[in-house]
Amino acid sequence: MTIQVREAVAQWTADAWLSEMADKVAAADMPSLTEALALARALYPAAARVEGEAALAHWCDVAAILADLHMDTETLAAAVLGALPGLTVDFSQRVGAILGPGVARLLEGVGRMAQMRGLRSKVEGASRPEERAAQLESLRKMLLAMVQDIRVVLIALADQTRRLRYLAAQGDEDARQAAARDTFDVFAPLANRLGVWQLKWELEDLAFRCSSPEIYRSIARQLDEKRQDRESFIAQVTERLRAELRAANIAAEVNGRPKHIYSIYRKLSRKDLSLAEVFDIRGVRVLVNDVKDCYAVLGLVHSIWTPLAREFDDYIARPKPNNYRSLHSAVVGPDGKILEVQIRTHEMHRQCEYGVASHWRYKEQSPAGGAARNKEAQFDERVGWLRQILEWRDGLANVADLAEHFRNDLFEETVYVLTPQGRVIDLPAGSTPVDFAYHVHSELGHRCRGSKVDGRMVPLTHALANGNTVEIIAASSGSPSRDWLNPELGYIHSSRARAKVRQWFNSQNLETAIAQGRQMLEKALQREGQTALGLERLAAQLGFTRVEEMLAALGRSEVGARTLLTAIQALGTPGTAALAQPPASAVPTAGTPPATRPGDTQKVLVVGVDKLLTGLARCCKPAPPDPIIGFVTRGKGVSVHRRSCSNVARLPAERLIEAQWSADAQSGRFPVDIEVESAGETDVMHGLLEVLGKERVRVLAARSVMRLHMNRYLLSVEVAGLTQLQPLIRQLLDLPGISAVRRR
Repeated sequence: MTIQVREAVAQWTADAWLSEMADKVAAADMPSLTEALALARALYPAAARVEGEAALAHWCDVAAILADLHMDTETLAAAVLGALPGLTVDFSQRVGAILGPGVARLLEGVGRMAQMRGLRSKVEGASRPEERAAQLESLRKMLLAMVQDIRVVLIALADQTRRLRYLAAQGDEDARQAAARDTFDVFAPLANRLGVWQLKWELEDLAFRCSSPEIYRSIARQLDEKRQDRESFIAQVTERLRAELRAANIAAEVNGRPKHIYSIYRKLSRKDLSLAEVFDIRGVRVLVNDVKDCYAVLGLVHSIWTPLAREFDDYIARPKPNNYRSLHSAVVGPDGKILEVQIRTHEMHRQCEYGVASHWRYKEQSPAGGAARNKEAQFDERVGWLRQILEWRDGLANVADLAEHFRNDLFEETVYVLTPQGRVIDLPAGSTPVDFAYHVHSELGHRCRGSKVDGRMVPLTHALANGNTVEIIAASSGSPSRDWLNPELGYIHSSRARAKVRQWFNSQNLETAIAQGRQMLEKALQREGQTALGLERLAAQLGFTRVEEMLAALGRSEVGARTLLTAIQALGTPGTAALAQPPASAVPTAGTPPATRPGDTQKVLVVGVDKLLTGLARCCKPAPPDPIIGFVTRGKGVSVHRRSCSNVARLPAERLIEAQWSADAQSGRFPVDIEVESAGETDVMHGLLEVLGKERVRVLAARSVMRLHMNRYLLSVEVAGLTQLQPLIRQLLDLPGISAVRRR
């Protein structure tokens, strides 16, 4: 087709659209649409294309779709002008002067939405299905948050609908598949969330036709083969139902319900049914005036035909998250055929079909109420709440006021930004590049030294906006600045980032405090002759649950020297379980392990040296009867390792010292790490905890790593040495679904 012919076709389509609009909008609105069409004709050259279709014809059809949704004149005018390339400030002002500032704002929003079209493809590289799903959800939220007027999203939905109509008829395979993925991932969920069912069903059916044409045609062919029988059945049902409703004096409208092929396909796939077994292949819809009539009709239907108990849904009492309301019931109709009946009011039907769009056409002139604004944080609840807000604000002067409330209230708490790779990050509104860096990774936040927003250098205090692409400039190593914790300087807005900075500084101070506290404790124990005193018991005496907490408190001077001395003496007095000072004859000579004393909690003996602080190494967690060896640390006593520990080979040989378990070591409890593997589709955690509880094994920590084909559980447990661990491992191996259990 030549350019001249294409241009003629586009011009004819535009003229036909203008004639069509004359039948759908008020005469007073026609001058605005005529002006908009004249601007579009001047701006779109004949060569301009949208998915291969002439741009002018495409956008006229988009406006026609929106007219069927009963959208206002501003929306129709903006749709005709469409996504203009390179929209300048001067042209925006020109549009505002001719068509009004509302149309100019809508055009800017449509342009922004057009720029976001390529983002969906960037989430396809996500490594895990759940990560990809989360990214797509964030992308949908960002698209809604970026627009200042919800009508921009409706224009985008109509635009996608027109693209699919054209591609399904004559597009190439690659373009059809790409458009179908965009629809299933972004546009159909948006239409569902905003309740625009009229577009949602068409979007899904067209996308299904583009992505799986053979399956689509197969289902459509089966429906066509039985169309005559089905239409005869529906005619019989509607005639009977209308007669019963008239007899009951219930004003109602009864019609056959349209069949959506993609919905049928999903039911066939989800429930493994044949086409004959899908209930809503044969369906009718009853529209009444008020809610009480809905339930009256339901009772009437159940009195005529036998209901299926498990196929009843009351979405009036319990609306769907997008505020969908209706009664659904499946009954055994004439000739034993299953029939689905949907019952709703005319208002519910209007909202089901048009969703948010319905509020720009059907507005009651009631005074604005003083209803309080909903502050729920959950996004799905907020979209449902949007529709209530629109009804509460019906008394507002115009649609622009309505859009202003939507912009200010719905997304005031969240800002959506992008990584350079296209990943969507949601942050509290007012967040800075530092908040962004800590959200991506704590280490990136620590090393953050600068940032670029949309390719431009900005200060770290810069407030991020919806749609910004943020790049962090990081040092190879480094630490956060204490200035970041000063709220007056504005480096950090989110509590999450502030907590990570505080945690970093606390961890640095903690190591120093523990080392200082350990030195103080060693000196105090040596003065009192109580170096063999159990540190766990001493910590409990001082009111701490962990030894490290006690040592840190000593290092910070939170526990005074007198308090520490009193606790040591209390545990060392006769009548307690602590060890009394042994006589000199009991001190062993070099090479001879000291005798084990009653009540001694020190389970490791360092050969040749008495009264040394010892601790079990966290890297290998030795437990009796593991062969062990000691390592003399600087200021932290002797660290006891398993001889097979990989770290031992890297330790200085001159600081290694012989060690062995004491005679009563088996009476103590020791932490060990075990690793459990199971098949990916099984959940064995309940069985694991049941065995551990029965064996009275204390679980110190647990972590699970889920994979597609294998799950891994990492457990830190406290056992009475290897004599308890080995039978425990055998019991765990006997559990169903567990493939391997090993000590780490």
